[in-house]
Amino acid sequence: MCENGYKGFTIWLTGPSGAGKTYLADGLMKYFEENNIPIEIFDGDTVRKKLYPDIGFSAEARTMHNKVVINHARLMTKYGIPNIVSLISPFRNVRDQARSDIGNFIEVMVESTQEVRIERDPKGLYAKALKGEISNLTGYDGVYEAPESPEVTVHSHKQTLEEEVDAVISKCKELGYF
Repeated sequence: MCENGYKGFTIWLTGPSGAGKTYLADGLMKYFEENNIPIEIFDGDTVRKKLYPDIGFSAEARTMHNKVVINHARLMTKYGIPNIVSLISPFRNVRDQARSDIGNFIEVMVESTQEVRIERDPKGLYAKALKGEISNLTGYDGVYEAPESPEVTVHSHKQTLEEEVDAVISKCKELGYF
């Protein structure tokens, strides 16, 4: 337990591109800040841009990227700092490794329909996929292995941000993380 009375833990947000992971991460960050709970966010796009912008999106590159984030989250958790990982993390075995390596871990499946993801298209990736300019987009024609038993599932196309945040925070409390 950290000197401020909180355990280190990781909230791992997973889901296809455009599902609402970053939106939920921002909502959770606001909750933590309003309640004076220290928190760190590892956003997949931000980590990728800062550490290795040219890594690519092959299965091997995605796995390596996920392993780097797993190590950062593991260290934060080990040293008592709650953290949020917002990362597509399309492979179940890599998320299982995260769970095993990190310890205090909450897997959150962020779901939405493909139609909603295409409509949102925050990075313009679905538009490119629809035109045939890119392929293997997670959430469109790329591999995504949904979690088999996440601690929390949110439906970003049906729930409000407040409902999503409440579901995750309730699980944190239930597990005794704060």
